[in-house]
Amino acid sequence: MVRMTNLCRSRPFLLVFLSSLLIVASILGGFGIPLVSSEGMIIRSRLVEGDLPNAPEDAAWSKVSPMTLPLSGQVITRPVWPEPTARALVVRSVHNGTDIAFFLEWQDNTKNDRLTPGTFRDGVAIGLPLGDAPAFFCMGQLDHYINIWHWKADWQSDIDRRAARTSEKKEGGVRTFEVIPRRISSVEDLIGGGFSTLTTKEKQGRVQGKALWKDGVWQVVMRRPLVSEEQENEAKLIPGRVQTVSFAVWNGENKERNGQKAVAPWFQLAIDPVAKL
Repeated sequence: MVRMTNLCRSRPFLLVFLSSLLIVASILGGFGIPLVSSEGMIIRSRLVEGDLPNAPEDAAWSKVSPMTLPLSGQVITRPVWPEPTARALVVRSVHNGTDIAFFLEWQDNTKNDRLTPGTFRDGVAIGLPLGDAPAFFCMGQLDHYINIWHWKADWQSDIDRRAARTSEKKEGGVRTFEVIPRRISSVEDLIGGGFSTLTTKEKQGRVQGKALWKDGVWQVVMRRPLVSEEQENEAKLIPGRVQTVSFAVWNGENKERNGQKAVAPWFQLAIDPVAKL
């Protein structure tokens, strides 16, 4: 009898608690903030056969299960950025035992692919720890460095415009003079060991990028060989291993740059093992 009484008393509390959860979920959803379940905390890099998709518009990406990560403002160091415009980042990843590729997608209503005085560029970055222990997710920390792949919209624009100019030259079309920087990649390969320590690696081009902006959405593909060439300055990406990964997004229209960005702290990255013959 006592048990039944306690159960009856607990039911109103449970109903109120569940109703509160539904209300909170509705509010977060209304602001465009996704909820991440415990089952979805691991980003899987799926093993595929053959060549990896190099461009966002490749149909192969539609066959890869996406994971939506919530983004929040960078509020650890000044200048803080508590209200970024990007609220969520969709991530897909595949590898073929030789290379690994990430497909990143987020909403951005304006395309900012030029960097001039007073204007800022769009961008996205992947952070991978250099050691086994995760470092601080924004810029790493002393003795716990991270390898950062920073895709930049203006670098992508330089590469695309130079490719278009080369095509016009081959076709004998009318050309106009324009100084376009030569870029080996639209992704800058960096090392971070704490705030204000970001360093460009001497060797660039190992990480390649390709992007598409359409209907207010950026889609970016970043790709790198799995095998590391530099033991100390390049993140290890080993099939069969679970490691950490973090992300950051910049909206140039919102004047975001440097530490003023949206961030997704450490998540687990599981790279599918390669079957041994």
